Amino acid sequence: MIRVKICGITQIADAEMAVRWGANALGFIFAESPRQITPQKARDITRRISPFVQTVGVFVNEQLSKIREIVDFCGLDLVQLHGNESVSACSGMGPKVIKAFRVQGEKTLNEIANYKNHVRAILLDAYQKGINGGTGRTFDWELAIKAKASGIPMVLSGGLRPENIREALERVAPSAIDVSSGIEKRPGIKDHERMGMFMEKVADFHRNPRAMGDTKK
Repeated sequence: MIRVKICGITQIADAEMAVRWGANALGFIFAESPRQITPQKARDITRRISPFVQTVGVFVNEQLSKIREIVDFCGLDLVQLHGNESVSACSGMGPKVIKAFRVQGEKTLNEIANYKNHVRAILLDAYQKGINGGTGRTFDWELAIKAKASGIPMVLSGGLRPENIREALERVAPSAIDVSSGIEKRPGIKDHERMGMFMEKVADFHRNPRAMGDTKK
C-alpha cells in the first residue's frame, strides 16, 4: 500500500479530517513558510490525533539541537530535512530522517546516492529558485522512477492533486506520496472536499492498480 502524508497542517480540523480520510502521516512545517506552525500549536494537534498516525516535522537548515528540542516537545515521529543538510547532519538525527531533494535533473540522482544508509527515506520535490518547497509544481517523473534505483524508499511530492494523482501512482509507484498545496483553499488551510477527492483517488488505485484504459486480460 502506498502511504499518504498530508503536509502543511496548521489547524486541528484539517488534521482530524485527514485522519478520517485515512492519511498515514501528517506534516508540520517549522521552517519559514506560509504554512509555518509554532511548536506549541503543533503539540496541541499531535496530542489530539490517533497515536497510530505518524507525525513529521519539516525543517530547513535548522540546528540539530533545535530540531531535537522541537521533536521532543511535540512528540514527533520523524523529521523531514528540506534544505541543504549534509549526510553527516542526517546521520546525526539517527533513524528518524526523511531527506528532501528539489529535483534539478540527473545531478540530483547522483546526490541522492550519497545518502543511502543514512536516511529513512528520500522525498522528491520540484525545484524553484529561492523556494524550499510548496511550489505546487510537478517535475519530470522519469527522474523519480530513476531515483528508485538508489534502493532508498521514495516519497513523491511536488504538485500532486486530485487531477493527477492517479497518473503519478501508475507511472512512478512510489513508497509514499506527500500532498499539500494541491488540496488547499489557501496556504495552510485545507480544502476538505479536495482532500476527500484526493484520498478517494488513492483508495481507488489501491482497489484497482491496473492502469486506466488498460483492457488487457
